Amino acid sequence: MELPAVNLKVILLVHWLLTTWGCLLFSGSYAWSNFTVLALGVWAVAQRDSIDAIGMFLGGLVATIFLDIIYISIFYRSPTADDTARFAAGMAILSLLLKPFSCCLVYHMHRERGGELPLRSDFFGPSQEHSAYQTIDSSDSPAAPFATVEDKGQAAPRGY
Repeated sequence: MELPAVNLKVILLVHWLLTTWGCLLFSGSYAWSNFTVLALGVWAVAQRDSIDAIGMFLGGLVATIFLDIIYISIFYRSPTADDTARFAAGMAILSLLLKPFSCCLVYHMHRERGGELPLRSDFFGPSQEHSAYQTIDSSDSPAAPFATVEDKGQAAPRGY
């Protein structure tokens, strides 16, 4: 399935607008969680080559799906509320309904940047990029890396 090419800035703008309107009724943790994730999205726009930025944005979107479900279900008022409250609740629900589609688009961008899903057992282990690191144990070096002067057959200087 070919996903449409959508700019990350458009995704951010739509979710920012819907979150701002949702904050007319829901505030506190709803606003903090959604605006924090949008800040991660701004980071992903600013650093176009960063796998970490787009990965954090994707993870944040997934997390706010669950947080929004919990927050809206706890703090949604009765349908007899005024028009502003119904509009704000509708925009928060619309944002929640659009987030899975946004996650698919952001995941596609994550894959384009070279990212993978952290499904392996070394998720909290070392980074995948090892080309910039120097190996610690080198088999081509005859001497041990921390060999003392005595190990090399020379006398140690006095006073040590």
